[in-house]
Amino acid sequence: MRRTRRAAPIALVIACLVLLVAASTIDCAGGAGRRFGRQYEYEEDVTLSLDGSAVVTINASIPALVALHGMALPVNSRTRIDRDDVRAQIESPVYDVTRVSRTWRRRGRRFIQIRLDVPDVRRLPEAPLFDRARYDLATREGGSVFRQRVGGGKRAGVPEANWDGSELVAFKLHLPSRIFHHNVRDIETRQTGEVERGNIVRWEQRLSDRLAGVPVEMEVRMDSESILNRTLWLFAGAFGAAMFALAMAIWWVVRRGRGRSIAPRSSQSLPQS
Repeated sequence: MRRTRRAAPIALVIACLVLLVAASTIDCAGGAGRRFGRQYEYEEDVTLSLDGSAVVTINASIPALVALHGMALPVNSRTRIDRDDVRAQIESPVYDVTRVSRTWRRRGRRFIQIRLDVPDVRRLPEAPLFDRARYDLATREGGSVFRQRVGGGKRAGVPEANWDGSELVAFKLHLPSRIFHHNVRDIETRQTGEVERGNIVRWEQRLSDRLAGVPVEMEVRMDSESILNRTLWLFAGAFGAAMFALAMAIWWVVRRGRGRSIAPRSSQSLPQS
């Protein structure tokens, strides 16, 4: 009985670890792990550095890429997607294409992940894939301001996609420093979103509004010092303080030990009457 009681928690922990590994493996394989969170028909994720370089990750359905970016891809879910063809259509001198994933299925549509290494995010509009967007990063009043606007005219839908109007588009920013201001919610453009963990901002818009050409205006004001640098300095300060406290403790122990060893010798050296 005791062995059974001890084994049960261990088995539960192992099962949880297996589920977590499986979920992360699915996510890495193609993003299907997002089924546990909010699902988007098109998601553009920008991990930004203060020098303007960025990693852009796009998770989108094939019909969304056709409708929003004009890519020439087969929308029939039974037709094979040539990843080399996808890469050839999105290549540009302003970034390096580091990943074109295998497709995965959701709601009868195929999805794909595209990852780009961008030396300067402000040059993205030079690429056909982002020619309807504008990116700006500037230093003002001791901080940094990042702005992104996704506009453009109306876009034709894709009847074969069988969209029902509930589909969402998301633009996410992973920022390197603390956020002072953002405009996540805007009633006029019907965009919503939220801030996650202090330095991740997400804007959302209905796919129908994106197809209608309703712009998305994103603005974030942040500290000019990165969170990583601040964390390293705090860690260095805490480590230095700990080492100083340890040195003082050792000095105090050694001094106290010397005082105790000297006292008996002094008493033995006194002349006896």
